[in-house]
Amino acid sequence: MVAVFQTPLTAAEVKEKAKELGADLVGIADGRVMDANPPYPNDPKRPSDISDYDNDRVIVLAKRINLGTTRITNWSDRHKFYNDELAITALEETALSLVLWLETQGYPALIIPPTHTDPWKYDGNPSKPMSPLLSAEHAAVEAGMGTLGLNLQLLTPEYGPRVMLIAVMSSVAVESDKKKESALCHGPECGRCLSTCPSDAVGHWDRDRVACNKSRQPFGFNQLANFLGDVIDAGSPDAQKAMVRSEPSFNLWQSILRGAGAVVGCRRCQDVCPVGEDYETLLKDALDEIPEDTPEKQARLSEMKDAASEPDTYSQQSRWIGTLE
Repeated sequence: MVAVFQTPLTAAEVKEKAKELGADLVGIADGRVMDANPPYPNDPKRPSDISDYDNDRVIVLAKRINLGTTRITNWSDRHKFYNDELAITALEETALSLVLWLETQGYPALIIPPTHTDPWKYDGNPSKPMSPLLSAEHAAVEAGMGTLGLNLQLLTPEYGPRVMLIAVMSSVAVESDKKKESALCHGPECGRCLSTCPSDAVGHWDRDRVACNKSRQPFGFNQLANFLGDVIDAGSPDAQKAMVRSEPSFNLWQSILRGAGAVVGCRRCQDVCPVGEDYETLLKDALDEIPEDTPEKQARLSEMKDAASEPDTYSQQSRWIGTLE
């Protein structure tokens, strides 16, 4: 594609179009900056690893999670799973429409799904967490949309962590956004994400991905592989048939059908986070109390608050967490 066929565009025009198509938030990251600053250097996931040509800009789109389901306190409620899956579907449609629009302007583009991982890196262990092809959370920080929190989830000023993310890559020559330098997260002084986590997966500027996935993907590939193994080991044909017709089998089937519980799952930490303009007026009355809190969790938070210095996990992610107050 040569420049003569390209319509001049500005960043404002790209963002306006994305919002017109359904995005609630939009930011544009510099692909070269992301290439130079991979969030996990031992396993870098860079725009240039995906495309040799269309990697100059990473346009990050966000769609807010609907608050009615956020106010349901049971983390495993199926209404939450289904509504979140529908939000992802809507966001994917927005991203595809943006890609097709960019290409009519003369700029080839592609979607980077937040739920897809690299199949070549699967080693046969379904319990081993796999990272996406590009970290949408880190891209969103580079795109000026927010900063990472205590558990390394994205926090935005508008909706806190209550957003779904997707990325579009293109070499459209528009100005990129600057990342925020001050942390939005209140850290261990707040610690609500740690207090509420059903898998006790929140660390000190870190997250236990294996523990988190037990709830974040309650009907994901690991659970499917284990269930099929249990069916094989059940022994008699009658026992196997009973398992095939059981509630766990039904839940797995529904998750394969829609992705509910497979590509979406627990977001309890997102629900209770006080960051965001939406929390105080629309969520606090239903979510202020944290029934999952325990003395053991409070003791861990106290240790974090009393630590003489920030841990290595903060140093490793400080670019995206931001400066702590």
